[in-house]
Amino acid sequence: MGRFIFAMTDWLVLPLRRVIPAAGRWDLASLVAAYVVQLAEFVILWLLSGMGGNIASVVILAAFGLLRMAISGMTGLVIVYAILSWIQTNSPIADLLERLVMPVLIPIRRVVPLAGGIDLSPLVLLLLLQVVGIVLGAVQATVLVALASSI
Repeated sequence: MGRFIFAMTDWLVLPLRRVIPAAGRWDLASLVAAYVVQLAEFVILWLLSGMGGNIASVVILAAFGLLRMAISGMTGLVIVYAILSWIQTNSPIADLLERLVMPVLIPIRRVVPLAGGIDLSPLVLLLLLQVVGIVLGAVQATVLVALASSI
């Protein structure tokens, strides 16, 4: 799975890594690459819609799009992780999902106790991700209204 991801993203990430160094454990080149992809998507949509509005709104929409993509991705990872935890598989995918989801689940597990031997932390994380997505949508709408009124 990792090789597939590298093969699909190296054309964009590797040149950026020459220019943008990592910040500790954060791979900023991959983050910038994801933002560039989102920005390209919103620029194309902006061009197709007749270039109505401000280009600044496209840049801001791309930032919100990146955050929404991260929330959607984490939601999918948590759902698949929870399903695979019921099966008790020792596959490489289960290990990858555990490595991706555990850093977010560990703080929740400290607060949410087991309920009858059942770990509810993935459910709590899904609920939190949905709330963050809703708040993000409201903030995005507010920002876009403010940008539209300033034109």
